[in-house]
Amino acid sequence: MISYLDSVSKQFEYYKSLGDKTFEQLSFEELKIEFAHDSNSISIIVKHLVGNMLSRWTNFLTEDGEKEWRQRDKEFIDTYSNKEDLFNSWNKGWSCLFNALDSINNNDLNHIVYIRNQGHTVTEALNRQMMHYAYHIGQIVYIGKLVKSKDWKSLSIPKGESKTYNQEKFAKDKGQRHFTEDL
Repeated sequence: MISYLDSVSKQFEYYKSLGDKTFEQLSFEELKIEFAHDSNSISIIVKHLVGNMLSRWTNFLTEDGEKEWRQRDKEFIDTYSNKEDLFNSWNKGWSCLFNALDSINNNDLNHIVYIRNQGHTVTEALNRQMMHYAYHIGQIVYIGKLVKSKDWKSLSIPKGESKTYNQEKFAKDKGQRHFTEDL
């Protein structure tokens, strides 16, 4: 049986992979495209996610998730100089998250952690962050799809291929597994 923490880890890995697969399809210039005044490019969304990850997951169980050293407003100013910088920063944020997750066990799930002095159980904090990241990674994927247009390589079930996809799924024996195991 998969535990809640294993499931959370797999979900975070899945969302990271969606970002990774989007970055692979885009040039550095495409990662910096802003579609409207005051909208965020993928590059800016990445910078915000990394700032959030480093703040939330550093000393996760013992310090407030909003660190004094975080400068959130500066996360919305694009300063990446190349795609490698962006990708290294992205991976640094995810490493911080996964290292913190590795330090948590089932006994910690009801422990109270704080984000801006608001108490959350560890379970609530994990859910909060997962949904926050899913929201922004959805934006990243959508912007990537807009940028690439007809050249976009789908990261899910392509339009018109649901029947084939379902046939492949139902051809397998029933069993408990995380959906990401088949990707």
